[in-house]
Amino acid sequence: MIEVMIAMTVLTVVCLGVAQLFGVAILATHGAKNQTSASTLAEQKMEQLRALTWGFDTSGDYLPVSDTSTDLSVTPAASGGTGLNPSPSGSLDSNTAGFVDYLDKRGQWIGTGTTQPAAAVYIRRWSIVPLPTNPNNTLILQVLVTSARTESTLTDTSGPRKKLPNDALISTVKTRKAN
Repeated sequence: MIEVMIAMTVLTVVCLGVAQLFGVAILATHGAKNQTSASTLAEQKMEQLRALTWGFDTSGDYLPVSDTSTDLSVTPAASGGTGLNPSPSGSLDSNTAGFVDYLDKRGQWIGTGTTQPAAAVYIRRWSIVPLPTNPNNTLILQVLVTSARTESTLTDTSGPRKKLPNDALISTVKTRKAN
């Protein structure tokens, strides 16, 4: 009887340890899913930005040609936006009209503007900054995707926003080229 009790105690301790591992694995999987979704959503916006016209015409004069009127903060993209015009400073730090959109848990667009919709799960912000050494021909594009839950927990809103563990932040450079 004592041997059975000892065996049951050992079995119970092992089972509790395994149960905790299941909990940790579930949390890790959920975090990985959120990180993958954020990265995918950031890449989608970056591809939209990179697809906008930023080059030279080929009519002989090679004048700059730039898309400065597409609105990427709405889906589908429409005219009446800022295109590749420089964004206001801090557009990655806070919800800036024309440089933010909100997505549901499936990554579907649900709105834009400075006020976050209640159904928003992801916040996607982007910035367009001319490269200081070649501002007329080169842009720095950045896209930040964060979860609405994470954003609501931020208490220090002074200064630049720090990249948090489950955020996705991607950057690239876009240089004019002949069309």
